[in-house]
Amino acid sequence: MKKFLISVVLLSNFFYSNVNSLEFDIKAKTAILQDYLSGEILYEKEADLKIFPASMTKIMTTIIAFDLIKQNRLSLDEKFFVSENAWRLSQAGYSSMFIMVGDQISVENLLKGIIVSSGNDACVALAEGIAGTEEEFAIIMTAKANEIGMTNTNFANSSGINHPNNLSTVRDILIMSNYLIKNYPFYYEYFKEKEFTWDRTGGDPITQGNRNPLLYKNIGADGIKTGFLAYEKFSLASSIKRNDRRLISVGSGFETRTIRSKESQKLLTWGLTNFDTIEIAKKDTEFTSLDVWLGQKDKIEVYSKSDIYKTIRKARLKKLETTIIYDGPIKAPIKKDDKIAKLIIKYDGNILSEHDLLALESVKKMNIISRILKSINYLIWGDV
Repeated sequence: MKKFLISVVLLSNFFYSNVNSLEFDIKAKTAILQDYLSGEILYEKEADLKIFPASMTKIMTTIIAFDLIKQNRLSLDEKFFVSENAWRLSQAGYSSMFIMVGDQISVENLLKGIIVSSGNDACVALAEGIAGTEEEFAIIMTAKANEIGMTNTNFANSSGINHPNNLSTVRDILIMSNYLIKNYPFYYEYFKEKEFTWDRTGGDPITQGNRNPLLYKNIGADGIKTGFLAYEKFSLASSIKRNDRRLISVGSGFETRTIRSKESQKLLTWGLTNFDTIEIAKKDTEFTSLDVWLGQKDKIEVYSKSDIYKTIRKARLKKLETTIIYDGPIKAPIKKDDKIAKLIIKYDGNILSEHDLLALESVKKMNIISRILKSINYLIWGDV
């Protein structure tokens, strides 16, 4: 058997590196931009600086609810009582859904009150309904953060209201946003709703608009959450989708609402304008076929267990090379899902990543007579 290399050269405008802040900058204390499909970070500025995440905290509050719904431990129709503790936050000048003590409110309405209206009162009602107390709920939030790789985050409450121990980074908030979009695309639809009407008890219905300014700009934004604290200034986790491509950005320390909106849009637009995303392989789908030795088939199809994308820079024409390495022809029998090859992705001779390629099907050995004839043919003609 010989080691085979199959190389495919893709001519592309590729530039594989994070962008230097000297080349491009936005008016924020800390920021980060990611291509969702490839996972590549296109821009970062003090991305691991500790911040108070303010209302971006509410992203995790909703994730905990979505997790429980997925596990059939909670339903959108389930109703929670509103405590006086939750109601107080609707009276203190904070962002509110304007719930009333003793109300029974469905989980779905509380979620919309959190996501669209940014209601701190709704956060507490949901947290108490799920965990008994907001303190216990915050412990669950922090545990979930650790689980998904948010290594610099601690949640102290469900709303993001001032608390010295409610801390995160824009990188961690990016991880949280990515997790939400990837795992709960159906519920993520709530985040692009522009208004929510709460048919409150003891008064006329209240309609409030979504606080995310990018939703109103017709640029493809579909989420996710604003934030504000006097010390931290303005913040925004945002996402934009154009065709099949999505970018996610998180910024904090914007001086004003206007700057938050303008600079977040600038960052997302810059990412769309300067980069493209190339699909290398689609998971569980035939990638190519390889030669088989002494099998009932001469070829076997291989696939990747995960999607593989690379983000390219439009400014330079380079060569993105994919190479398949395998010991072949591959001797039968071969079982489905056997690892039989390696996909190597290179740029300018440097390896960017390596990925296993697996057998898409099983291939049995030829019968003994066919194997003998095949071997004789190989010895005479060198033809496999």
